[in-house]
Amino acid sequence: MDITRFYLQDEEKPLDNLVDDGGFCGIFRTIGCIGDSLSSGELESKDDEGIVGYHDFYEYSWGQYMARTLGNKVYNFSKGGMTAKEFHDSFCSTCGVFQRDKLCQCYIVALGVNDINRGFEIGDMDKISVTERKDPDDESIMSYYAAIVRTIKSKQPDAKFFFMTIPYDDTKDKEKIAKVEALAEAIRELAEKTSNAYVLDFRKYAPVYDRKFRDTFFLGHMTPAGYWLTAKMVMSYIDYIIRSNHADFAQVGFIGTPYKYRKD
Repeated sequence: MDITRFYLQDEEKPLDNLVDDGGFCGIFRTIGCIGDSLSSGELESKDDEGIVGYHDFYEYSWGQYMARTLGNKVYNFSKGGMTAKEFHDSFCSTCGVFQRDKLCQCYIVALGVNDINRGFEIGDMDKISVTERKDPDDESIMSYYAAIVRTIKSKQPDAKFFFMTIPYDDTKDKEKIAKVEALAEAIRELAEKTSNAYVLDFRKYAPVYDRKFRDTFFLGHMTPAGYWLTAKMVMSYIDYIIRSNHADFAQVGFIGTPYKYRKD
């Protein structure tokens, strides 16, 4: 047995090792996916008159591909068109993310695409906190991110969070590129401010979603194969993070229980 494959390798990058069985991501028995259409397995249809339909097929979401691979419970706290503001203001009640029977050991937060497309401000990270209540006058993206995380942590204090950044694509829109870059940096800052939080930095390490990628894995939104590939990348990235920080995840089994292993 080569035990070294379960350790972090020298100069290994997050997606260098794509795992087939989910790797150490499998230590989480419950996972919550907070996101938009790309977290919901949304498929696009087009009828004979060219009218496009948008359909959330959750069984094709990367979260449910993870569930079938890992044999765990994954909740889709997601919907097509979702923004951080809508999630905080209304959808959280509809999807039950804060209900005690749906609290998870870890949460993957993959919002931001619709927020950017609708022109929402990213927010001043110097003024945003995950420990203090949201400023009601702050309508920025990251203020809602922080509020969502704060509410979950008030109910499941030791839950792990994985914040996903938006991958590169082949857009030439310099203004949009700048906004997505700024959002990615804000997400990294939020992770630094939040206990038990990590970044799935697809902006840095995922493949570029260029024309070849889109021709292969998109049909308007992603194809089933595209969502399956995303699931493999998410599981592999989390596996990498765990192998990089074994001590941080040693007590995952106690999340949501009154127990801890208190070191001397």
